[in-house]
Amino acid sequence: MAYLSDIEIAQACKPEHIREIAKRAHVDEKYLEQYGNYKAKVDLSLLKDTDKPNGKLILVTAITPTPAGEGKTTTTIGLADGLRRIGKDVTVALREPSLGPVFGVKGGAAGGGYAQVIPMEDINLHFTGDFHAIGAANNLLAAMLDNHIQQGNALGIDVRKITWKRCVDMNDRQLRFIVDGLGGKPNGTPREDGFDITVASEIMAVLCLATSITDLKARLARIIVGYTYDDKPVTAGDLNAQGAMTALLKDALKPNLVQTLEGTPAFVHGGPFANIAHGCNSVMATKMALKMGDYTVTEAGFGADLGAEKFLDIKCRMAGLTPDAVVIVATVRALKMHGGLNKKELGTEDLAALEKGVPNLLRHVSNIKNVYKLPCVVAVNRFPTDTDSEIEFIIRKCRELGVNTVLSTVWAEGGKGGEKLAREVVRLCEEEKGEFTFSYSDDMTLREKINAVVTKIYGGDGVNFMPAAEKQLAQLESLGFGSCPVCIAKTQYSFSDDPAKLGAPEGFTVTVKNVKVSAGAGFIVVLTGDIMTMPGLPKVPAAEKIDVDENGKIVGLF
Repeated sequence: MAYLSDIEIAQACKPEHIREIAKRAHVDEKYLEQYGNYKAKVDLSLLKDTDKPNGKLILVTAITPTPAGEGKTTTTIGLADGLRRIGKDVTVALREPSLGPVFGVKGGAAGGGYAQVIPMEDINLHFTGDFHAIGAANNLLAAMLDNHIQQGNALGIDVRKITWKRCVDMNDRQLRFIVDGLGGKPNGTPREDGFDITVASEIMAVLCLATSITDLKARLARIIVGYTYDDKPVTAGDLNAQGAMTALLKDALKPNLVQTLEGTPAFVHGGPFANIAHGCNSVMATKMALKMGDYTVTEAGFGADLGAEKFLDIKCRMAGLTPDAVVIVATVRALKMHGGLNKKELGTEDLAALEKGVPNLLRHVSNIKNVYKLPCVVAVNRFPTDTDSEIEFIIRKCRELGVNTVLSTVWAEGGKGGEKLAREVVRLCEEEKGEFTFSYSDDMTLREKINAVVTKIYGGDGVNFMPAAEKQLAQLESLGFGSCPVCIAKTQYSFSDDPAKLGAPEGFTVTVKNVKVSAGAGFIVVLTGDIMTMPGLPKVPAAEKIDVDENGKIVGLF
């Protein structure tokens, strides 16, 4: 049987006009700023003007990712469509895709199969220009910083202590480490520099955590770009850059409204990666979605040790959000990979491999249930090669932790395949009240916070702080940043900082190499392992398969 590709499914769908979607989301037309017929921005004044109470908040997360795939975004969209099919007033809140993965390995990030947000080509490419605005604001700050040094350096900035990088929303390893300002005095001050991918820029984190234009401007002003010769921090505010940066970002701060294949309203806004940033869509989009629906389904990037931990410990803490239920997505195939099988061996029943791999799922489930104290359900994306014995094995293991398992077929059936999951989510919201707690408290030291995440969430024995990190921690606490939450940058492929340690490893420590403050975002970034804030392209990039026909129709995007 020949399956349609994601883009073929999306292009075959007749979308509703965005005004109809806005009506369904209870958004009056006066708040709508249309970008054509199928996408729009929603004015921030809607939040001030509405007195509608918040709906229920459902977080979708997943097991530790593998090349076999888990389908977290697909499940998020299919669950929202499933909730709507059983009569619920629902919205979905998602991140915008980065061009890096779109042209690199992963392809698009607008869902898959019959559970997608559309127009998928627009969402995966330029969309409404948010990422371009973020890149421009980031690079304006870089230009103003170097210009200040060129024009006499009144602040006494030490060029060896500049922490601000330029950015571009593309996988380009060539730009990780560069020397610029060459060509003599008229062309700047020679110094070491580098680029991050736009989704790793602190501007992205700031935009996603800001709650108003005033808050956005204040956060931008607090961004630390480097240090003086006597180690005093220099901020964007010291360079008087925050006003111009806010001017570039004022429209980007407004959430984007689109739709699923089945016409469910979708707020798609912001896109920090979860392995190098905090991995959630914007606070503004989540708050808007919560006001506009009785149920809001959102997702956080990568496995629950990354996206969900940061959603709960950073975003919920800062925005005052409390999830009502959590969905943990898994597949039999991925769990067998965690049990030691390679991708070519996943098509046959192997309960021994499943038994070795299932602890990965169970640790994530236990964290949500026992550390964060939230009700949860496991959604298993069923593949044709999964056997009844394998499914029953997962159901039995989760039941031992007091958690139900529901089979999901949203990729093949859209909302219809998410109805069972939707009913279980409604039951959790109505019958099982959580007692939401964070994995660490504000008054702990930065070392204690990092240690809490490593031991309670990752299952490690502790943390090894390198000398550079020790020095940086001491400096940050002396500057008054000790009360900030921590955003740990680590591999997405393991609970540990070693991507080769699959399943639920034990007896490991996590090595912290460097620590830096994102003062505008309001968290401390903790760098572990070999984390790159600028990815590279693979040997055969996805970009090689993308094309446009003579009618302007895009092909090869997936």
